[in-house]
Amino acid sequence: MANEQNLVQNRPRDEAEALSRKGGVASGVARRKKRDLRQSMRTILELDISPKQEEQLQKLGIDPSGWTLGDVVNIMAVQTAMKGNVAAMAYCRDTAGYNPELQLKEAQFEYEKKQKSGEGVEIEDVSEIIEKIWGYERWLSMLNDGIPVLLTKQIPYHFADKHLEYIRKCQDNMYNILEGAVRSGKTVDHIMAFAKELCDTPDKFHLATGSTMANAKLNIGDANGFGLEHIFRGQCRWTSYKDNDALAIRGPYTNFKEKIVIFAGGGSSASFQKIRGNSYGMWIATEINLHHDNTIKEAFNRTIASQRRKIFWDLNPEHPKAPIYVNYIDKYAEKAEKGILKGGYNYAHMTIFDNINITPDRLEEIISQYDKDSIWYIRDILGQRTIAEGLIYTRLATAIASKVNEFRIPKEKAITMAKKGEIFHIHVGVDFGGNGSGHAFIAIGETQGYEKLIALKSRRYVEGELDPDTGEKILDVDPKKLNELFIRFIEAVIDEYGYITKIYADSAEQVLIRGFKTALQNSGHGDIKIVNALKSKITDRIFATTSLAAQERLLITEDCNSLEQALSMAVWNPKSLELERVDDGTSDIDSLDAFEYTFERDIKKYIKK
Repeated sequence: MANEQNLVQNRPRDEAEALSRKGGVASGVARRKKRDLRQSMRTILELDISPKQEEQLQKLGIDPSGWTLGDVVNIMAVQTAMKGNVAAMAYCRDTAGYNPELQLKEAQFEYEKKQKSGEGVEIEDVSEIIEKIWGYERWLSMLNDGIPVLLTKQIPYHFADKHLEYIRKCQDNMYNILEGAVRSGKTVDHIMAFAKELCDTPDKFHLATGSTMANAKLNIGDANGFGLEHIFRGQCRWTSYKDNDALAIRGPYTNFKEKIVIFAGGGSSASFQKIRGNSYGMWIATEINLHHDNTIKEAFNRTIASQRRKIFWDLNPEHPKAPIYVNYIDKYAEKAEKGILKGGYNYAHMTIFDNINITPDRLEEIISQYDKDSIWYIRDILGQRTIAEGLIYTRLATAIASKVNEFRIPKEKAITMAKKGEIFHIHVGVDFGGNGSGHAFIAIGETQGYEKLIALKSRRYVEGELDPDTGEKILDVDPKKLNELFIRFIEAVIDEYGYITKIYADSAEQVLIRGFKTALQNSGHGDIKIVNALKSKITDRIFATTSLAAQERLLITEDCNSLEQALSMAVWNPKSLELERVDDGTSDIDSLDAFEYTFERDIKKYIKK
């Protein structure tokens, strides 16, 4: 209960002032103690290290000159962190300046400092394209009132009307799907729509995926200067989040609200594990047809709880019955048509001709790389779904069968080119045969600047068939016999063309490769190096061959009978939804593999997409 003893008594003024002074003195003493402790710690940490500590640093390979006790403390912290100590890990991260939260706060502090000083914040100017797509009011809403900004225009966005219409529809639909030809501008459309939504979405975390994380960063983050990191230039930084790369965005466009876009791969069956544990607002995926179904299902599950759920998919055409159509795209389209798909469905088909950023000369250059009778032209240029059937190398097969072969180069001419130095690489490809197949050797020549690829010589040896050089029946191709056939081929190439640069062999047969190396040593050709074939994606190798043929940059001498037969007989597997060559013994896959091993490492030098 309240009584007189519980009440604060009014003191005389002089007494109150004395007490105040006493308190101030005490406070001053406390501050001096803290200051003295701080100074003493600094003095200690700045002390020179001992001779024993110098010796320890030298054992670690560190020059101890100028090192202090503070530096030793940091080393001890790193060693402790390496043992799994979380606190030590945090200390090392923060000391090095890698604390993501702190970095974002520092960025915001810099903005606010510039604001108070009247200095503008330099960010990317996207006003022109924002106005064009969504209007002037949309642009104004992206800028935080009161924060002066210096708009530096660098990104030359140009969208055809068809693209603009699609982008506008993205803001009103949950499912946004772009399908069509390569280089038609699909991904950039989605990046622009996605970036706009990032500015005011209430969700903090978002997902960006590709077949691999590197693919996602390249096509969505960078996108040849049109990606997220460029749109938000001056307002974003790359960081990491749960073993995935992430783009942290905070600035005037987002009203200084932090948005995190996590980048992940989706191509493997285990990719989904990388995106577990988070809820995402939006999901943008490039080449969704190359994502594993596990990833697709997991990403959908992780966006269910979002406040503003949006999906952005792009893809190049596939087999009409590919799972991405059957299980998702066509199913959504059907539901949308019936009016039972919640959220809205926005779909568009683009061709390369819809991209107004491609100049006529560049368009002509791209198209020239395609055989117009090939599946690549139908899918990549026309952007149509199609089934792979019939001959793979239609143009080559037709030419080889004709009396006038447009790809033929006389052997003597090729030999002359080699002697004149016009052929600067001669590679040999080797594919080892299994049951029912044969051992194939192919020699090719690469001209200066990778202008032309010349098939110089090919041989295939199959048990039970005739030797193409001697005409004798091949009874048994054991390792010893195989070594003899290999050396015969190698010496024939050297005799005719002068040298061999490198040999690429099927890596699956290391025992046979070791036998070849020994045979080369024993025959006086030990200076020729044998390396494992890269064995890159078969469809990439096929496209390179058809592209070179389309541009008349592939030449074949008359000494390549086995290769010509293989090219003429290669067909697509009609039973597969993937682009797959028939490999059932009815065609010569051995020669095709050996041929492709010789140039697969140089595909990007030959073909510029």
